[in-house]
Amino acid sequence: MNARLDWISQAGGPLRGVLRVPGDKSISHRALMLAALAQGQSRVSGFLEGEDTRATARILQQLGVRIAAPNAGERVIEGVGLHGLRPSAQPLDCGNAGTGMRLLAGLLAGQGFDSTLIGDASLSQRPMRRVIEPLTTLGARIDSSDGRPPLRIHGGMDLHGHAITTAIASAQIKSAILLAGLYAGGVTRVDEPQPTRDYTERMLQAFGWPIEFGPGWASLPGRQSLRACDVRVPGDFSSAAFFIVAATLVPGSELLVQEVGLNPRRIGLIEVLRAMGADIRIEAPRQQDGEPIADLRVRHADLRGIEVPLAHVADMIDEFPILFVAAACAAGVTRVHGAAELRVKESDRIAVMANGLRALGIDAQETPDGALIRGGGLRGGVVDSRGDHRCAMSFAVAGLRADSAVRISDCANVATSFPGFEALARGVGFDLEQVSQAQPA
Repeated sequence: MNARLDWISQAGGPLRGVLRVPGDKSISHRALMLAALAQGQSRVSGFLEGEDTRATARILQQLGVRIAAPNAGERVIEGVGLHGLRPSAQPLDCGNAGTGMRLLAGLLAGQGFDSTLIGDASLSQRPMRRVIEPLTTLGARIDSSDGRPPLRIHGGMDLHGHAITTAIASAQIKSAILLAGLYAGGVTRVDEPQPTRDYTERMLQAFGWPIEFGPGWASLPGRQSLRACDVRVPGDFSSAAFFIVAATLVPGSELLVQEVGLNPRRIGLIEVLRAMGADIRIEAPRQQDGEPIADLRVRHADLRGIEVPLAHVADMIDEFPILFVAAACAAGVTRVHGAAELRVKESDRIAVMANGLRALGIDAQETPDGALIRGGGLRGGVVDSRGDHRCAMSFAVAGLRADSAVRISDCANVATSFPGFEALARGVGFDLEQVSQAQPA
């Protein structure tokens, strides 16, 4: 028998305190990969100690990269250069990390050896054709299981630069193309239907690669070199989002979330919550290794429903589960559209959140690319996170406003992106209890 991890969340007093969330997952993945391909030693501080990022570190070690962990949140990487990776006799297991798999597909497409990328049951159902097709345009050869993992990436392919316009606004797709472009002859350019976060572009620049980029596009020449540098990873905005919404919803609350990364293409949630009436103040804005960071002070405020502007959708795609909870507690109706990408995340997040909110007494109607949520009083009940870490944490926030306890099933995957969430949440006033339930092996 295995034990399934459930949570029980319920209303308590106001949330108060100062906190720091773990390092940004997206930046942690990218820092490891570029440091591995650089010449020299790089040090990464603020590294996210999550299952996803550790999976990427293990894969790079399988490929011959020496990575030391002198302290929690630190990694020292001995770069092997652009062509220094070595083949692995075993498949490369990405676990639950969709970011890791998609970016590694681009990186491995230019190697001289074959590789196989695998993942857990959830990742094995996620679409990869959206990455395979543009990489094939560059000359890569990747076999899949009907567009899903495992991915068998053939080595020794002669990649060539190309101008690619992506059909989907996705930083993962853009980044996979750019990483493959490092190995391609000529220039690789990516144009997007909407601008997405530019972590990869900024980090390539920091590691010395000649790259040009702006909102919605990036262009780089291939076959240059990366030089080692140190990277300080800011707090993950997606992790901060749960505390931003929780403090907004619980009367009497005030939280200060320190050193949060505020990449312009990442913070659509702040704009949307402010439009709904939230009291979120950006304090001490500054730059850290090319990335904007700041402290966020959040106080309770009454929210009103809005139609979420399409322009913000790509900039908050990971934050929609917690936005759905904010909408459930807002006066009036909130409409979301243009977010079909939520259907193919770790779960179908539209369905999981709508089903869960309905179980808690909220009128939540699914649409093909979003939802219509009519705010009201949350009641207690049982909801299923379907193993999706962001849905689990979102329902934990919903429990703070429910009239009785909310039990959230299948929460173990929170460790993939936010280790220590429970302790941090309890530390600022969440009433959150962990319970285990035996289930067949």
